[in-house]
Amino acid sequence: MFSFSFCFLDNQVTMLFSVTSVFLLLLLNNSLSLPLGNEPMCSKFAYDEQLLEKMIRQEIKVESMQKDIKKTQENVSFTLEEVKKTSVEVSKTLESLQNNATEVMKGIIRDKERNEEILRKTFAEQRNNFTTDMEEGKKMLKELSENAKRPSVGFFAHNVVDLKLDKTDKIIIFTTATTNEGSGYDNSTGIFTAPVGGLYQFIVNYCSNHKNHAPLGLVLSGNVIVRSSHYDADYYTCSSFSALIRVKSEEKVWVKCLSGSSGYALYQDTWRMNSFSGILVNK
Repeated sequence: MFSFSFCFLDNQVTMLFSVTSVFLLLLLNNSLSLPLGNEPMCSKFAYDEQLLEKMIRQEIKVESMQKDIKKTQENVSFTLEEVKKTSVEVSKTLESLQNNATEVMKGIIRDKERNEEILRKTFAEQRNNFTTDMEEGKKMLKELSENAKRPSVGFFAHNVVDLKLDKTDKIIIFTTATTNEGSGYDNSTGIFTAPVGGLYQFIVNYCSNHKNHAPLGLVLSGNVIVRSSHYDADYYTCSSFSALIRVKSEEKVWVKCLSGSSGYALYQDTWRMNSFSGILVNK
């Protein structure tokens, strides 16, 4: 490129010298009034002068075009460098964005998996809790249903008319039945007959005359389940005993004197009460 430009400039210089020589010859010829050929001197000189001016203008245009081309090449080279730099930066930016997008996607996937695991655990816990609650609810409903089906059985009787304990196996009759759910207690005989089988709680409260023994026992179908005796030489005192026993349907329970004697007797007044009670705890 540069060698071509130098050759071109050399040719232009040579041509310029040639034209200058011709111009000088024409001037010399004109000054000496020597004709050149058959053509008039004025037209020959004018033609050469116009040709020289045209050639000079062309040379100036060529030089201007060379400058413009060089400047354009420099601008293009600079632009290409900038484009290259921009391309590198864009590539780096895209690579960074791609890496960031990959990390973001990985993070999103991890968060999704973690959230799914949390949801699975929460669902499993809720299901277990729901199952447990359902089982407890069923159990409660079953108990309520059984309680609803279970008959209400219970009694409370007091006021012993015959306080003497003069005969062994004598049944103590509590004549006043304040409560008698299920109608199991007979206040004329002092015997409780279980309307349904189940677990029963029985309580006997009794008071003895001073200087008198009071040997009593709780009897189930002829068998003494629990026994007690009380004695005080100076005061009228009370005592009690109880039993939790399973009673079959139609079995009988009562209180009796375990050892009769003419000196044995119960005692009662406004503050001292003899009583016999029982309740069905569970079937």
